[in-house]
Amino acid sequence: MIEVAPGVLVATHPFCATTTTVVVGADGRECLVVDPAVTAAEIDALAADLASRGLTVTGAFSTHPHWDHLLWRPALGDAPRWATAAAAQRARVVADDNARKAREALPGVDGRWLDRVTALPPGTHTLPWPGRSCRVLEHRAHAVGHAALLVDDVGVLVAGDMLSDVEPPLLDLDADTPWDDYSDALALFETVAPEVSVLVPGHGRVGDHDELVRRLAADRAYLGGLRDGTASGDPRLTDAEDWLRDEHEAAVRRIEPGLS
Repeated sequence: MIEVAPGVLVATHPFCATTTTVVVGADGRECLVVDPAVTAAEIDALAADLASRGLTVTGAFSTHPHWDHLLWRPALGDAPRWATAAAAQRARVVADDNARKAREALPGVDGRWLDRVTALPPGTHTLPWPGRSCRVLEHRAHAVGHAALLVDDVGVLVAGDMLSDVEPPLLDLDADTPWDDYSDALALFETVAPEVSVLVPGHGRVGDHDELVRRLAADRAYLGGLRDGTASGDPRLTDAEDWLRDEHEAAVRRIEPGLS
């Protein structure tokens, strides 16, 4: 793990450049784990690393109900694992499908706890973890019940599957208005951008404030390109894996020019 800001640690895993974020409490003894990933061995190693630092996991957060952001292992303990109310409900509905996707995606993934998250009360704006103030920024882009966390005192934005340097915006094409949902989420991030000093995407590289601004602009450009037919020029699609190109092509078909 690399300390990207005081008391905020990030590990990046080989599978899809997936990140795990750990927020150390003000007392230096407890911690919050966000989106632990990916294989059982990696999560167990994370737990051992935390123990070696004298840290006890007293809370966890899942940014959204996709399988790779709902993983858990007994080695991390039995702390409450929060998600937004909508995300927790969705996690239960798609538990079997998430387990199948986890098995197919990568050997060594433990998918036994994919639906065991605790729903936050609707409208929750601050995570009920006493270790440190973490603001909940809920939106509807990418997945039902998606939320980012903003670690207030150091301005670290843990964005979930948003604002990546390796993936263009991945819209939830099952939503009624996926383009508008994504645009609204970017607007939410733009309102807090002046407070952000470090950006941690769910997949990709950690960035500073200037990189946040650049990625917001890049994502806005991609959304605009979906409507005018130029989105395929996004550099994140250059040499992209087949699944990412397939997601892009599906978005192009779904978002007709001038429509959501």
